[in-house]
Amino acid sequence: MSTLPPRPAEPPEPAPEAEAAQVLPAGPPPPPPADTPPAAPVQGPPRRRGRTALLLACAALLGTVGGLAGGYTVQADRAPTPLPPLSQAELSYPKKPLPEGEGPEPLTAEEDRRVRTDGDLRKLLLDRPKGARESEMTSESDGWLPLSGYAQQFESPSRMFTYLADENLRRIATAAWRPSARRTVSVRLVQFREEKRRSALDHAEKQQSYMPSDSHAGNDGSALKGSGNGRYYTFDRPDRRPGYLPMYRARAIAQRGDVMMDIWIYDTKPIAERDIRSLAERQLERL
Repeated sequence: MSTLPPRPAEPPEPAPEAEAAQVLPAGPPPPPPADTPPAAPVQGPPRRRGRTALLLACAALLGTVGGLAGGYTVQADRAPTPLPPLSQAELSYPKKPLPEGEGPEPLTAEEDRRVRTDGDLRKLLLDRPKGARESEMTSESDGWLPLSGYAQQFESPSRMFTYLADENLRRIATAAWRPSARRTVSVRLVQFREEKRRSALDHAEKQQSYMPSDSHAGNDGSALKGSGNGRYYTFDRPDRRPGYLPMYRARAIAQRGDVMMDIWIYDTKPIAERDIRSLAERQLERL
């Protein structure tokens, strides 16, 4: 059931005295008291400042655009300013190609490292010494180590896998042998496709940066002669685990071209520096 809105109240009928007052003409208003201040002058409607500001902004914008257009016009009409000469001597090229047979000889395989590393990378690995047994680490790998297997040997396999994939890892050649019952040697040649950056050098430097920490070698290592950026390390403390003999370690890291060289020695007795240094120098010569 709908409810009608209340009707507005009707005004009351005026009293008789009010009607008489309305009939009488109104006289002049009484003069204001002497102490009343004069009324303020009536002001007109306020000016609209927004429109004026808009006009000024448009004028400034037109002036800026006109100035830029004028500046480009002036520059287009001017003669070009000659650039200062280069600091190096002017490059010169032969006017005609050299006759056949008079050009420079191509680099030999000994001189061109890319020719050597583009072939079978396994042939550049150190040969297994006589009397040493092949390690189970490479007995079924045919000399190649997949990216997943290489990444598993680091503290964070998933992060290392992603990093090497982003760096365009090409392949990993590996060899491992056991010269004695207590010692194992592992050699890896990690090669990259270096199309945009020097990934092999970056990988080598990152691995070297970890070595001085206490969880790794615990020292800065020694420079590898003839490498330019290689270093070899012997770990200060062995890896001790319950139920196992102490494990001593040594490592060598270097970079040559697009290949990063990574050599490890594991032994249950302390490893002499000359052992890891000799291996690293001989492997570097093969590269």
